[in-house]
Amino acid sequence: METGPAMPQEPPKDSEIALPDTVAGSGTLDRLVGTARDYARAAAADNTLKAYHKDWAHFSAWCRLKGTDPLPPAPEMIGLYLADLAAPTGKSPALSVSTIERRLSGLSWNYTQRGFTLDRKNRHIATVLAGIRRRHARPPVQKEAILAEDIRAMVATLPFDLRGLRDRAILLIGYAGGLRRSEIISLDVHKDDTPDSDGWIDVMDDGALLTLNAKTGWREVEIGRGSSDQTCPVHALEQWLHFSRIDFGPVFVRTSRDGSRALPDRLSDKHVARLIKQTVQDANLRPDLPLSDRLALYSGHSLRAGLASSAEVDERYVQKHLGHASAEMTRRYQRRRDRFRVNLTKAAGL
Repeated sequence: METGPAMPQEPPKDSEIALPDTVAGSGTLDRLVGTARDYARAAAADNTLKAYHKDWAHFSAWCRLKGTDPLPPAPEMIGLYLADLAAPTGKSPALSVSTIERRLSGLSWNYTQRGFTLDRKNRHIATVLAGIRRRHARPPVQKEAILAEDIRAMVATLPFDLRGLRDRAILLIGYAGGLRRSEIISLDVHKDDTPDSDGWIDVMDDGALLTLNAKTGWREVEIGRGSSDQTCPVHALEQWLHFSRIDFGPVFVRTSRDGSRALPDRLSDKHVARLIKQTVQDANLRPDLPLSDRLALYSGHSLRAGLASSAEVDERYVQKHLGHASAEMTRRYQRRRDRFRVNLTKAAGL
């Protein structure tokens, strides 16, 4: 009697981290199991894990439609899957090269969690992916950098109620710190205020010191005081903390509907993205473009790109400030300032 393809193995749960069957439990070992589960949950960012689980669900569904099983890994089928993502036969849109590479990373992670090893260098995978890169790769789409005059225009559109004070501090701290939007909202007032914090602040006479647990590990970000209270990020932060009466827990929280009081809930990083687009619209940046195209140019990364492009200092300082491992990564964030700074044509004698 024929049977259909086996159902894919479910992704491992934290609860599956346990003692071997041959080892008797004890109070000490049971506590270590709990500790190990906590570390397992922190092995990757929540958004990354969600994306990997979606990758596996999509691949499993594709395998079922093709009458095959996703387990164990078959490089030949994975190569066909990648080809179908790049040039789908149905109504699904073709995926970008970067998305296809991310899908492959998701599959590799999922196979590892299930006790298998996916050989990404296998010719059935590597040659197909190389061909996809060669035929479909496009230059990276970079978000528009928010420059100094832009950020000044954006914060000028904000009111001076409690919500406006908060949003002004978010924009200025994010810009001056070259922060990712997740780094902005993860800040606490003090170290270890909340379990979901990834950093804290120390306000000093000369500025604010941010200690962050970012993508590349722990780093310190120094944000000096500005030349004017209207655009000083540290002053904006102090104003928000003072009038919101926040002295413990998350720095950036929700406010009541009337904007008169701060609520205890930490803001979502999506608020930063919405705030940037709204103030870009209100400040009428890039009026030469239709509104939809204008808003599509800007995102949370526009703050980091803006600092990298505007700061007229040695590139090494910008690299350290942004937490980049290489100068090449920093140069990717620079938009206008880096072009033609070194003229090799003249240097070569022409």
